[in-house]
Amino acid sequence: MKKLMCISFWLMGCLLPALSHGAEPDAAEAAIQAGHSDSETIPKLVQQLTEKSLTKAIPVLEALAREGGETMLPLFRTMLNGDLYYVKATGRVVGQQEVDGETSYKDLLTAEPVTGLGKRDTKKIRVNNKLRGFLRDSISRIQLSSEDPAKRGAAVRSLLSDLDDSTVLAISEARENETDADVMATMDLALAMYALAEGNSDVEKMDAIEQLSGSLEQDVRNLLRQYAEMEPDHSDYNAKASAAASKALSKIQEKVEFYGFVDQLFFGLSLGSVLLLAAIGLAITFGVMGVINMAHGEMIMLGAYTTYIIQMLLPNHIDLSIWIAIPAAFIVSGLVGVAIERGVIRHLHGRPLETLLATFGISLFLQQLVRTVISPQNVPVSTPSWMSGTLDINPVLSLTLNRLYILAFALLVFFALLIILKKTNLGLNVRAVSQNRAMARAMGVRSDRVDALTFGLGSGIAGIAGVALSQLTNVGPNLGQSYIIDSFMVVVFGGVGNLWGTLVAAFSLGIANKFLEPVTGAVLASILVLVFIILFIQKRPKGLFPQKGRAAE
Repeated sequence: MKKLMCISFWLMGCLLPALSHGAEPDAAEAAIQAGHSDSETIPKLVQQLTEKSLTKAIPVLEALAREGGETMLPLFRTMLNGDLYYVKATGRVVGQQEVDGETSYKDLLTAEPVTGLGKRDTKKIRVNNKLRGFLRDSISRIQLSSEDPAKRGAAVRSLLSDLDDSTVLAISEARENETDADVMATMDLALAMYALAEGNSDVEKMDAIEQLSGSLEQDVRNLLRQYAEMEPDHSDYNAKASAAASKALSKIQEKVEFYGFVDQLFFGLSLGSVLLLAAIGLAITFGVMGVINMAHGEMIMLGAYTTYIIQMLLPNHIDLSIWIAIPAAFIVSGLVGVAIERGVIRHLHGRPLETLLATFGISLFLQQLVRTVISPQNVPVSTPSWMSGTLDINPVLSLTLNRLYILAFALLVFFALLIILKKTNLGLNVRAVSQNRAMARAMGVRSDRVDALTFGLGSGIAGIAGVALSQLTNVGPNLGQSYIIDSFMVVVFGGVGNLWGTLVAAFSLGIANKFLEPVTGAVLASILVLVFIILFIQKRPKGLFPQKGRAAE
């Protein structure tokens, strides 16, 4: 008996390891069963993405999402974009990216670049629509547990278009631990949408519609529109819910129209700020000296090219370069303006037609100089990171940061120039010469010097306008020509030499143009604005705010 028991234990000792070895699960199944992470599990799971078929990849991705959490987001996003590859020789998983037209690779687990690889050395990890949908949901679910409230809110919003039982369960669980009020409101919105779509009782549906009635989310509007337009013969038709959904849609549409008006107003103010920057320098030179400077647009162009050159000199400091470009553009354009005044304009006082022709010739010379020295083509000017992106007010209204900053910058320049003209000796002399040149000279004011400084100041401000325009439009030799006519319209409409008139005229024309464009088109809107100014000048030749003084005529 003892011998039989010994033989039995010996057989069990030999067979159990073999049986356990033969039944060993793969990495994905082991991770799913174990439910814990270690330093080796994630690399093994990632390796299986290169081996599993499309139908068996989802369990691997589920295990990766559970084991890696937020660290898997770069991998999932790269796979979703179709840029996930593996090295044929080693099986190493890498992400492909295009940098300046060249293909490069990066290890997504370590974020280290992988060199020495070509397209023949790698093979793409394929994805289908089912995997793409799973990846989108997984990214959103992972972000639901993010420490950043903005990411949690964005994750919930990304799930609104594809709510199912598991998604709603995940949102409900996250809702219990949520502390941010905005994220909680978005989660409540998702739960209300699900209650409307899947609820059984009329009370539940009506409560959901009432909760959704103030939302501007596109997915909410789509769902409410579905109920409002539902035919009576539809299986889910509910007369009360349909009427309530129609009423909620009308309420939402009123908000959408209001924010659409705000959006147009913002773009009008943005265009007005550009016109203000372009015209404010012309206002003081035209007002003080009576010179029709057709080269004013080229001062704007020089400021924009100064920004480009500064960025070329500081390629690794784009965020800092624009702060250097502002004073540099003022100095460059200001010195060119002084040179034009000293070299040409001072010899043509009292001869407006010859001054116009001379400055027009200078503008052509400066354009050709830029084409020869730099390039006849448009040049790229990068936008600093802090000026990139948008400020999202709500789902239907977002303000572009670059236009918002330029609007604030234009007002800052305006008030700085106003202080200079009101509180400094230069400003006092400028006002004296603009009101009565002969009397100012009799009182000892050096009008020639004032003319040069005024022209330099106006040209320098035009250079600053070029810095701002470089963040909104293409920088090329003809940049200034696009704004010279508009600048003269602003100056004449507001009142020659009056800064407040220039401010009001710039914003008025900018807003009018942007509100006319959706109705008439961009070209016809500009023509209508020009016709309006011509008719206005017939009634008020001196503009909105005529210059005052004994010699204002």
